Amino acid sequence: MSGTIKPTQIPNIAWETAADIYFPSDFDEKKKYPAVVSAHPIGSCKEQTSGNVYGKALAEAGFVVVAFDASFQGASGGAPRFVENPELRVSDFRYVVDYIQTLPYVDAERIGVLGICGGGGYAINATMTDYRFKCCVGITACNFGRLARESFAGFDPVGSLEKMAKQRTLEAQGADRFVINYLPSTVEEAKKMTTDPDLVEATEYYKTKRGQAPCGATSGLFSFNSAAVAWDAFSHAEVLMTRPFLVVVGDVPGGFGAYRDAHEIHGRAASKEKQLVVLPGVTHYMLYDEPKAVKAALDSVLPFLKKHLGDAK
Repeated sequence: MSGTIKPTQIPNIAWETAADIYFPSDFDEKKKYPAVVSAHPIGSCKEQTSGNVYGKALAEAGFVVVAFDASFQGASGGAPRFVENPELRVSDFRYVVDYIQTLPYVDAERIGVLGICGGGGYAINATMTDYRFKCCVGITACNFGRLARESFAGFDPVGSLEKMAKQRTLEAQGADRFVINYLPSTVEEAKKMTTDPDLVEATEYYKTKRGQAPCGATSGLFSFNSAAVAWDAFSHAEVLMTRPFLVVVGDVPGGFGAYRDAHEIHGRAASKEKQLVVLPGVTHYMLYDEPKAVKAALDSVLPFLKKHLGDAK
């Protein structure tokens, strides 16, 4: 089993969560390992940056890592497809921890969490209310609730909710589901639309061989996005965010707002130990898979996780 990736299915509310377990190269099933739950970005899947980049790197550093697909997305169960409901996204983390604690080679008292982009915002929120997580890492973390109220709603959340209500009524009465694609079809199309680095680089990542994966749909069910509009990843952080956390972000701001969100949670959180690492000249999507940017992030992430979760025993 050493150095391998093991696919698994984790019981959820009424379906199963698809996950990959990444093992250290010198894995010994007789030892107890610290574990990290790794969460993918919005519209992504476990085969992309949460697994093949950060999951792999953390496993090489000695952690057992569980990268999972969100409910209604990727290879996980749940219908209708492409639902992006923050409450259920955070609930997924709890079921993954339930499962991890049953693994004989995982130390249940040494579990951390890492998330990228929207997965980073969900990871922070999960850490605030599930104290089985001993520490948290956000890689260019985004607050999806803020995005749903602002740019995704055209800065008209009330008008957006009205449209969602009408669409859901139509779908309940038999109309086809309205699945939106978060991104343009090609990089050329994205560049014609905007100069925003996040949108252009997101298209370059998800719509080309660089980051494409069969389940990385970058799609969302419009009528079910209403749950996100009133949600906030950092709600009550001044009281409930007590665990140590590290947020890594590039200093090139983009339309998805990770730079802003990183500074906000760092300022608001009650945690006595909180770190904000700002990498010069780095954009949001460089932290997904660009080797130098990822290495710079891991130079802070790995010592942080080692400090709070330790080594195999």
